[in-house]
Amino acid sequence: MRRAFGIAVGLALATWAAGLVWPSGLRGQYFAGPELSGSPVRAPIDAEFSGLQLSRRWNFAPPESFSAQWSGYIFIGRPGRYTFSLTADDSARLYVDRQLVVDRGPGPGTRSVEIPLAAGSHAVLLQYFQLGGPYQLQWQWGLDGEALSTVPAWALSTTPRGFATILAIRSFSAMSWMFLAIGAAAGVALLWRSAPRSRAPDAPGSGSDAAVGAPRVAAAFAMFLMLACLYTWPLISNPAHLSRNDNADTILNEWTMRWVVHQAVRDPFHLFDGNIFYPDRHTLAYSESLIVQSAIGAPLAWLGASPVLVYNLVLLAGFALTGCATALLVARWTGDRAAGVAAGMLAAFNAHTLTRLPHIQAQHVEFLPLALLSLDSLLRRPRWSSAIGLAVSFALQSLTSLYLLVFTAVALVVGAAVRPEEWMGARLRALAPKIVGAAALAILVLAPFLWPYWDLHREGFGRSLDEVAFFSARAADYLTTPSRLHRALGTTAGGGNALFPGVTALALSAIALVGRNRDCRVRMCVAFGLTGVVLSFGPIVPGYPSLYSAVPLFQAIRTASRFGFLMLFAVAVLGGYGLAALRRSVSSSGLKNGLTVAALALLVLESYSGPMVYQPFEGIPEIYRLPSAAQEAVVVDLPFHAPDATYRNAPSMLGSTLNFRPLLNGYSGFTPPSYFAHYEQFRTFPDEVSIRALQAAGVTHVFVHLDRFAANTEETLERFTPLHRITKEESIVLYQLETGQTR
Repeated sequence: MRRAFGIAVGLALATWAAGLVWPSGLRGQYFAGPELSGSPVRAPIDAEFSGLQLSRRWNFAPPESFSAQWSGYIFIGRPGRYTFSLTADDSARLYVDRQLVVDRGPGPGTRSVEIPLAAGSHAVLLQYFQLGGPYQLQWQWGLDGEALSTVPAWALSTTPRGFATILAIRSFSAMSWMFLAIGAAAGVALLWRSAPRSRAPDAPGSGSDAAVGAPRVAAAFAMFLMLACLYTWPLISNPAHLSRNDNADTILNEWTMRWVVHQAVRDPFHLFDGNIFYPDRHTLAYSESLIVQSAIGAPLAWLGASPVLVYNLVLLAGFALTGCATALLVARWTGDRAAGVAAGMLAAFNAHTLTRLPHIQAQHVEFLPLALLSLDSLLRRPRWSSAIGLAVSFALQSLTSLYLLVFTAVALVVGAAVRPEEWMGARLRALAPKIVGAAALAILVLAPFLWPYWDLHREGFGRSLDEVAFFSARAADYLTTPSRLHRALGTTAGGGNALFPGVTALALSAIALVGRNRDCRVRMCVAFGLTGVVLSFGPIVPGYPSLYSAVPLFQAIRTASRFGFLMLFAVAVLGGYGLAALRRSVSSSGLKNGLTVAALALLVLESYSGPMVYQPFEGIPEIYRLPSAAQEAVVVDLPFHAPDATYRNAPSMLGSTLNFRPLLNGYSGFTPPSYFAHYEQFRTFPDEVSIRALQAAGVTHVFVHLDRFAANTEETLERFTPLHRITKEESIVLYQLETGQTR
């Protein structure tokens, strides 16, 4: 195994070194001014053209205005009509064969132009001009009306290239990823082998309860944490300053975790009275409360880590914990540690979890395997210890996400229903008190956390069936994946949700099912996996509307397509069973190890979708810390965005984590009526009417983002006597608002 690891890593390094002979990308020039004039500050070779790459080249501190250009050649493999598209803020131009093709600007926007091109290399020049404020750049192409995609690195070069060179480059690239996958798989197998050996498989009816030692758990967690860093690369390279804050849901979850940590030790009885959407109550319940994720990140927050750093580290922990728990579950059920590794990889790193980095609840599924393990143990041998384990694991999984509460309940109910031989007849008398006790304990634990949601439900907050139908799965979703391999091969569909398990996972699952596998756990996984697929299609499924009406928790499920995760989890467990069956089919240890490495390598290769794209995070402006000194402060961020654009309030919520004073702004799963009223009152700011409305709402501190108002707004605000300027940081001015009348 060590030899396989060394050879694979060596070959990966060799192929990457060969890539240095043919560097991909265009020769760049960066200028500290908007006119491409003077000496360039830096001249790298760039193969990526984005706002993030611009930030990297300026070490995340670009000048207020700058410009850049990239020159070289673009290779056209097939002749035809090519569409080139530039998205930019402020201006960008594209020249092909020294002819201006796309002239985009000034201001934010996109422009696309179609031109005919012959096969071969064509001279290309891309120019970008940043005049101040936000900056953005994206360069895409498409052939003969196909969907646009980012121009790939292999097509760009500083010198002309022929077909043979391009073929060699793409071959080396493919081989480097293949060798990396083999190396990762061999490393995983090597690390797993270093853990203490488990006992024999916990066969149904055997009554065996093999202990799971702490060293084995630590080794498994370390292994999956390493894989999490690989799959989310380059996040671990700078977790304090790389983020998915381009998505408002990420910021919402960062605020949620920070609020829970803040409030839990100060006033836990008002935990759900978040400081957003003032003066409404239970605003934390407008979305997921993330209790478990907040508890995991609490020590980091108390040590002063930023919300972004806490979010990123808890995100990585979620991947690792989910993989570790699933691996231990399947290793326990099959008696095969390699099978556990495969199952853990499939459960943690799949199309669903890898496309939902902004939703930290999606990666924390570590208690579902423990709940299934407890249910299996309870059905086989009814004991109070198993019942308590079931209640605790179900409650903890529920506290990670309302969605996962429902998914876990479905998995447990369906899983138990298809094992009637273990609860019917005389066994029911021994089992029923434990089931009732487990349910009572889970309800007791969850009641304080679910009551605010029930309160909102009674007030009319909920999802309509039409909304659920809009966010339900489509058939194409089950053929959609972010996998680099499938994107390169063109074997992924364009569904709105990524739910394709992968060819390797499906093949291993098929192996588990052939030969009339009699393990009742396999039957259980098949049942709740198929149930998840059916429910993912939402209201078009007969009976879903009745379930929606009868079970209030189903009304919290807006995106029914996410039921498809149950299928992905079922495939993960079945894939582990399949690998265990394959390994049992061979007697040679060498062949068994080779088969294991090949299977794990295929899983890595087929599911890998990195490197991920992140947005630079430069910290929360310190000006937001000032209202914390005023105990009775009530804060508003202006402009006050329209109700259909509340996502723009997310940065204001992140800023509020420095003071946690009541904030009229907000963004979440629901928008309360008070927000609509405030928007109508504040939309004309700055004028006397809006300032009187701010006073009537009890506002004491006003943050004004001058870059979102007219140029003379700062001077205009000086005319209003109730507003007293406190300080200014870049384009944000903080005013104190006194009671009284405007002049």
